[in-house]
Amino acid sequence: IAVALWLTGIVGGFTTVENLQITYAHAEKRFDNYLNQYYWAIVLRVENKGTVTATIDEVFVNGVPVAHIHGASTDPSIGGGISINTGGSQTITVRLPVDRFRSGQQVEVKLHTASGKEYPKMVTLP
Repeated sequence: IAVALWLTGIVGGFTTVENLQITYAHAEKRFDNYLNQYYWAIVLRVENKGTVTATIDEVFVNGVPVAHIHGASTDPSIGGGISINTGGSQTITVRLPVDRFRSGQQVEVKLHTASGKEYPKMVTLP
């Protein structure tokens, strides 16, 4: 019995899986009353279907980190990472400036996790 429990513990350690799924992606043009300007909002719904908590530590747009695109941001902020527990979900909004992206353009949004995995999604700006 002791050997069986020990083996179960070892196998259990190898069966932890990170698995994020982007179940919803939508883009729209919005107006920011505070800044008095338009921006593109890409809304992603992310679900953790894996067996461990996943932490998103970076968001890329067309291969460039959002933090390096002037006028772009995410909500919530990626600052300390966005953790999603097993079975949990999170809505992430990527905000892009309208002067750098145009209507009809396809944009690749890629979520990068602390474990090194990437989860891409293509979205067409309306």
